[in-house]
Amino acid sequence: MTEEYSPKGHIHSTESFGTVDGPGVRFVVFFQGCPMRCLYCHNPDTWTPGKGTEMTVEEILREYKRNEVFYKSGGITATGGEPLMQMPFLTALFTEAKKDGIHTCLDTSGIMYRPEKQEEYDRLFQALDLVLLDFKHSTEEEHKKLTARSQSHILEFARALEKAGIPMIVRHVVVPGITDTPEHLLRLGRLIGGFRNLKGLEVLPYHTMGEVKYKNLGLDYPLAGLENLPPEKAKEARNIILEGIRQIRTGKK
Repeated sequence: MTEEYSPKGHIHSTESFGTVDGPGVRFVVFFQGCPMRCLYCHNPDTWTPGKGTEMTVEEILREYKRNEVFYKSGGITATGGEPLMQMPFLTALFTEAKKDGIHTCLDTSGIMYRPEKQEEYDRLFQALDLVLLDFKHSTEEEHKKLTARSQSHILEFARALEKAGIPMIVRHVVVPGITDTPEHLLRLGRLIGGFRNLKGLEVLPYHTMGEVKYKNLGLDYPLAGLENLPPEKAKEARNIILEGIRQIRTGKK
């Protein structure tokens, strides 16, 4: 792929030494644009499509290769925002990365998936090693309240990943008063427990670090006054989700 004909993506920013977005030390690419409006979002500056810096695949890979020696056990992670809003560029980036033997990881909500575009997703899947899939809630009604979007496309995306045999790590943010009830957490475990490609679970405690971004953007913070979730509460939540997974995998009703 020559740079003259390389597609361009709208990139919010990059991080050279990411350690929380996939295995190992990773080069993290934050894509611009997201259709979700999660109440606890800490990156509202990534919402608007078409902003950010225009970058080619070659420009991103050049940045990666500056510190390539540190990424031997890691690779490249695409996050956002929502990378699936820029499918052609994402696919081109990961396709070129795989040619160089680079491990590719996608952090996504899966909200953009549509079965009628499966051929496009198949091209992406051929260059995709791992997905970090954000499950926001365990019910459709509460998912809409939390994100302003339906959960159906996320479940369709998870099933497409399962069919393609792509490993999936589920991520879930535990928010006090919203996603911290034992009933919800157990139900979430049972929801994801049947996926054969489920390889891990990351439970993240809610934090208020994004609140200052809302202020700087002139936006009202939806969860103003809500305190950080203590880490030990996130551990307790994870154990409940794991119990739900165990119930499904052992055939418990």
